[in-house]
Amino acid sequence: MSRAMNLNLPEAEVVAMCEKLKVSISAIEPLPSGGTHLVCVLGDGADVVRKKLKAHLVEGTVRRFPFYRARASW
Repeated sequence: MSRAMNLNLPEAEVVAMCEKLKVSISAIEPLPSGGTHLVCVLGDGADVVRKKLKAHLVEGTVRRFPFYRARASW
């Protein structure tokens, strides 16, 4: 399973949930549609987030900003 996912939540909520679940973030960026693209450090962490935020997962292809420089250190 991929470590990356798209969520229909603001970045601040995603960061807060990752902190609460003790899931490390590798990269995070806003989506033009208003959601958040999240990449977890570990696949296990991504699975935890997917289970907890299942209702907020965005399925299919999502448009992202070109050349967006995501935050690298969390």
